[in-house]
Amino acid sequence: MRAFVISFVGLVALTLVAWAIRPGAGPAGKVPLVWVSDDNPARREQIALFNRLHPACDLSLDPDNNGMEKVIVQSVGGVGPDLFDCYSPFQLSSYVKAAVAWDLTDALVRAGVDVRRDVWDVAKAYVIYEGRVYGFPTNACTDALWFNKEIFDQSGIPYPRAPWTWEEFLPLAKRLTVREANGRIRHFGFSFDSWAWKFFLTQWGGHVYSEDGTRCLVDAPEAIAAVEFMHDLIYKHKVMPSPSEEEALAQQGGWGSSTIKFLGAGRLATAIGGRWWLCTLRNYEGLRLGAVESPHGPLRRYWSYARATLVNQSSPHRAEAVEFIRYLSGPEYNRLINQQADGLGPTARYATGENLVNPRFPDEDFHAVFRDVMAYGVPDETSPFVNAAVVDLILTKQLDLVRRDAKPPADAMRTAAQEIRREMAKTLQRDPALCVRYEALTGRGRP
Repeated sequence: MRAFVISFVGLVALTLVAWAIRPGAGPAGKVPLVWVSDDNPARREQIALFNRLHPACDLSLDPDNNGMEKVIVQSVGGVGPDLFDCYSPFQLSSYVKAAVAWDLTDALVRAGVDVRRDVWDVAKAYVIYEGRVYGFPTNACTDALWFNKEIFDQSGIPYPRAPWTWEEFLPLAKRLTVREANGRIRHFGFSFDSWAWKFFLTQWGGHVYSEDGTRCLVDAPEAIAAVEFMHDLIYKHKVMPSPSEEEALAQQGGWGSSTIKFLGAGRLATAIGGRWWLCTLRNYEGLRLGAVESPHGPLRRYWSYARATLVNQSSPHRAEAVEFIRYLSGPEYNRLINQQADGLGPTARYATGENLVNPRFPDEDFHAVFRDVMAYGVPDETSPFVNAAVVDLILTKQLDLVRRDAKPPADAMRTAAQEIRREMAKTLQRDPALCVRYEALTGRGRP
């Protein structure tokens, strides 16, 4: 009883906070719509276009409450946004189970929007849950290999061509890793953001979960091999910076705090990244970039990801919110987002040459690469039997130890698998209905 009272008081307090920080009312005579999304500068133009096309509405951005817990608490408290972004299949399932996401299946049929037909395959798991449709993707992405043309030209090295393997790439990356006479690094040959480790997992045939989500597989030989290769890029092949080398480069100045900035500052010759990187990289004056399909491992396939927007089931403006969802599917939004390079527009048929090219940046000759690699994209994996946020924390901790050379890859992945399985058992213990579903799939009790 005490726990219930504490939880209730906490919920009331959070609701009061939500009331205090909610966006104000829009102009008189217009229907206000609040969209919880990240604060990417590209959102301004996306919102302005919707408001021009729908003059009866006043859509505004609320970046301060972006996050699953905030959205759920506000929505339960009656002050949630009309529209909110979803960043993973796990988040989608959480919003549905919390009775926050509105089932749009029938509404979208009436609006003439066909999610299954129109969107990239890798993005469907972000809006379809147990056969029902709850939103529409806002973008989709499969990463490719960015390269700095200036560094290649200065080194007298031809621009890379694909398809190719990591074995073919490594000699090039070693040539492009250059140090000054005093030992300081001029530029590394390669790097990638640590959170993109699934890019390698997929190529080595590894998985986070079994197909039915009942088993954690991050300690399988394929997963361990992928992480060992990532470790070797730093400590065996020495073509990408270790965490300590990144810190040293930051002290030298001009480095930055992410791989995007590393590439923009000329400290990387190549990097794995998404088309959405251009939202930042276009700000680097004189930066000449190219892109090519990434090297691949034993399998020529690449982890892909997306973002989606859902409608709040309790919104008083659901009809207008559906108009925003329809806008995401249409040619105007897709043309805009394709030219902004905020990933690829969600409707696949609009990813044509003329829609991808931005006249303000006529020298960008690589956009078709990001469209073409979508054919090799593999969607994110999820399991209904464990909290994905906890799984991410477990894996991030162990992979960080590997990246710092503080733990062997095999030991790290085995530790991660053990902790994930324990977390899965806890989840099943707390949810009898989920336990019944698990037993039906496995023919046994919880792990």
